[in-house]
Amino acid sequence: MTSSPPDLVVIGDCNPDVLVLGADVTPAFGQQEKLVQSMSLVIGGSASITAVAAARLGLSVALVAAVGADPAGELMLDQLAREGVDVAAVVVRDEAPTGMTVALSQGRDRAILTALGAMASLTAADIPAALLARARHVHASSYFLLEESLGPGLADVLSAARKAGGTTSLDTNWDPSGRWGDDRLSAALAQTDVLLPNEAEALRLSGQANLATAARALGAAGPRLVVKLGERGALCADGPDQRRVSLPPVVPVDATGAGDCFNAGLIAGLLDGLPLPQAAALGCAVGALSTRAPGGTASCPDLASAVSLAQMASITGVT
Repeated sequence: MTSSPPDLVVIGDCNPDVLVLGADVTPAFGQQEKLVQSMSLVIGGSASITAVAAARLGLSVALVAAVGADPAGELMLDQLAREGVDVAAVVVRDEAPTGMTVALSQGRDRAILTALGAMASLTAADIPAALLARARHVHASSYFLLEESLGPGLADVLSAARKAGGTTSLDTNWDPSGRWGDDRLSAALAQTDVLLPNEAEALRLSGQANLATAARALGAAGPRLVVKLGERGALCADGPDQRRVSLPPVVPVDATGAGDCFNAGLIAGLLDGLPLPQAAALGCAVGALSTRAPGGTASCPDLASAVSLAQMASITGVT
């Protein structure tokens, strides 16, 4: 582990992404072969992408996740270490393969196929207490992929980080089961300082039909809220105070991982003492700049580039 306290500990998923790009990436069954624009093997997993993006912004970052004892796991550990992410707390399972994701991307939209493998074996017991005690911020990613293994203990993990003086955030990501949480998630939210869903996830987590009522319902659960709206920016809710954050548009190549990069930018802003809307503007900038190349990490910006774009943000009140 790092010899000095890490700025950020990221907990969650760690897996390679097989990224397929093209104007039409829908598979044609019936043993048909279709040509696509490109296909690449890149760093994947919401937690891993957030960790790399945060490291690019200058934060010291440690990742806690589980991989298999196989070439895919070795690839992830090697690539993350090359990005400056501390992987000493990544658990290697002999009994399970590394998870894998195939992302079929058409620019602004994508479809995702994931085999969980070892990633869904991560438990609270795998997270070093000493790491939680030293972190300035603890972020949990892809809650629903790890719900059965990490879910029972996540509230205690986040509580321990807060008791040690750190802050916390949670990005549930999509729920493949369609259940959208239970008492375990409610307990974790009670120990979360900032909840970071996208718009579709916010609607389903809250059970509401529109964003305004969803923001009020989720805010009532305890945490401050930042809803990622893609190219439309973000909505910040801190109690009854709601602000919209928007940036000048960029032309995306691939939106894979943009929300995870947003998380890194927002966390970096909060750790630098920025108010929530200004931190969200930095998140928007990091997310937008990350779409300039295929994959979640290929075009993660440095801090100076992200700050330059974030200074162009528009922040308006929501009535």
